[in-house]
Amino acid sequence: MIDINPDEIRAVASGTHGDVFSVLGLHSHEGQMVVRVFMPGADAVDVLDSDGLTKLVALAPQGSPDGVFSGVVPKRTGRFEYRLRFTKAGHVWVSDDPYRFGPVLGEQDLYFFNEGSHTRLWDALGAHVMTHEGVAGTHFGVWAPNASRVSVVGNFNGWDGRTHVLRRCGQSGVWEIFVPGIGDGQPYKFELMDSHGQLLPQKADPFGFGSEHAPKTASIVRALDGHEWADKGWMSKREMRHSIDQPISIYEVHLGSWRRVPEEENRPLSYYEHAVQLVDYVKDMGFTHIELMPITEFPFDGSWGYQPIGLFAPTVRHGTLEEFRAFVEACHAADIGIILDWVPGHFPEDEHGLGQFDGTALYEHADRREGFHPDWNTLLFNYGRLEVRNYLVANAAYWLTEHHIDGLRVDAVASMLYRDYSRKEGEWVPNVHGGRENLEAIDFLKVMNETAYGAIPGIMTIAEESTAFPGVSAPTNYGGLGFGFKWNMGWMNDTLTYMSEDPIHRKYHHHKMTFGLHYAFSENFVLPISHDEVVHGKGSLLSKMPGDLSERFANLRAYYGFMWGHPGKKLLFMGNEFAQSQEWNHNTSLDWHLLDDPGHQGIQNLIRDLNALYTQSPSLYQKDCKPDGFEWMEGDAAEESLFVWVRRGEDASQPVLVVSNFTPVERSARRVGIPNEGRWIEKLNSDSRHYGGGDRGNLGGVVSEPIGTSGQAHSISITIPPLTTIFFELERS
Repeated sequence: MIDINPDEIRAVASGTHGDVFSVLGLHSHEGQMVVRVFMPGADAVDVLDSDGLTKLVALAPQGSPDGVFSGVVPKRTGRFEYRLRFTKAGHVWVSDDPYRFGPVLGEQDLYFFNEGSHTRLWDALGAHVMTHEGVAGTHFGVWAPNASRVSVVGNFNGWDGRTHVLRRCGQSGVWEIFVPGIGDGQPYKFELMDSHGQLLPQKADPFGFGSEHAPKTASIVRALDGHEWADKGWMSKREMRHSIDQPISIYEVHLGSWRRVPEEENRPLSYYEHAVQLVDYVKDMGFTHIELMPITEFPFDGSWGYQPIGLFAPTVRHGTLEEFRAFVEACHAADIGIILDWVPGHFPEDEHGLGQFDGTALYEHADRREGFHPDWNTLLFNYGRLEVRNYLVANAAYWLTEHHIDGLRVDAVASMLYRDYSRKEGEWVPNVHGGRENLEAIDFLKVMNETAYGAIPGIMTIAEESTAFPGVSAPTNYGGLGFGFKWNMGWMNDTLTYMSEDPIHRKYHHHKMTFGLHYAFSENFVLPISHDEVVHGKGSLLSKMPGDLSERFANLRAYYGFMWGHPGKKLLFMGNEFAQSQEWNHNTSLDWHLLDDPGHQGIQNLIRDLNALYTQSPSLYQKDCKPDGFEWMEGDAAEESLFVWVRRGEDASQPVLVVSNFTPVERSARRVGIPNEGRWIEKLNSDSRHYGGGDRGNLGGVVSEPIGTSGQAHSISITIPPLTTIFFELERS
């Protein structure tokens, strides 16, 4: 009996039918139960009872083209469970029929997604290993509102998009299918036809939790559930650790080049290896957090992760999703927080990615003046589309929730905030008010921060924002963007410019070291010396310093002391902690052999001790974001290139005095005003022999005298070695 319209047979067999579920599977036809199957090239198809053994009926071919089978199942009057047995070129196998299963997604999932408020959207879309209607398999869901057909393809169907066509979920734009019998580890892509019936390049899953190794581009099914987290101790206290009155010292890491294994073709370390080697190192160095340069899956190594395609997948370059979680747990076991460098601003045009996903500008803007970034040759997200905003907000929540990430450093915020960013006149589209602000991006960032802070206790968000946009780290209910912290890019640029000057000229640039204090408390700042300062021909941090080699080391030591004494949380890119000599190269390991040299070893010792002093001295961090935590003793000693200031915490009786000398001239018996009389202990001196210096100092401490200096009633007479920063702390009485 041929019960299918020939046009439908042809549409099913050619992969152009837009509603395959209405044809295939189990259906009632003229009072009888009919099973219809499409299996290209099959010689025979039998319907078996649910036991997979008892034959109920042999299905009959349904005309040309071949592959469509149909048959009445006797003695059945309603829905029932069954399996299929296929015979093809001498091979026989039994499987469940994907077209006999009902939907997995409910109306609420679809409603909240289209509304832009589905806070756990990754639970609905993507590939999920599950048991559905008593059968194990994987559910696939994808948003493609303008596609005429969507299929999931993989090894399980020979990458044939005519099979495993998804069900359209009403008017939501979402498509779904439950594929029985496949699970964790299966590669897959989505194959789509646009609204005109044209086949598009196969696409990786926008919600894929895993990916193939480049240059392959398929997504990989990865089970999210089943992990027993063992970091309750850390999770219970991290909220306190992320407060603005706590010490935060961040080690920025590119996992692909921190350390490599030269004996094994110079391969990068795995997540498991980082869980031991990197975590032990960071713990020893005294950093409180690791910030990972983007590890969301990306196709091109040279992008360093900043052109991501798999926003929901930790890159397979270092292992699987489960192995990444083990790395996170190792960090938490060592009391180290994990910050993920997150890129919601743009994405590459690779054909397997988000661009023109369903044949239209779905995730991006159709107008290239709004949807293309000339600096990076990338596409920009359409933040005004609710589903796109939901996708990105859910992605932030996904990393913080599913992988216990402690914070997100949001990349390139300035490029998101302004429509004319890096564009000339006529190359951008004003907002609805005729202005340059990207109102939709601003709204997205606010919603993202409100969602993250509101739903996930203890996390923090950090903005890389290089302009004077107001209120980046102010709460949204006060008109701010809602970030916890903001990178202080102005401080970084000014101070590095100053340090590059020959000391004889520094007196003319004194303001570059002091200007940051005019706005230091307008935001919750992080002081960043990031990877951006040691790439693209900028050289290493050590190479920026003037003088001979010994003077360059001394300059760098003094600068690090200035940085750790300055208000603001700290961030240092890997390799800078031991004065990497060469500019950073993402293809090779850091030059760890340099630690055999006393100069480089001395810098490492200094950073270790600065972190220890910083975390042990509340005056150096408790009031990082409050003006009463800082006071200049001498901020205008330009002729000497000298800077003297006091840091205070909640206990004002325990101030820390910081003195920085940026000339190669020793200041002997230099009198410095102090706010409290008593003995001032020399806690750290960057000229110490332990750091590679000349070991000149103050014999452990000095006692104040009632001699007025710099507006203070008391002062101390100290030796300030050349190119040195010294920390003094008032001795407890």
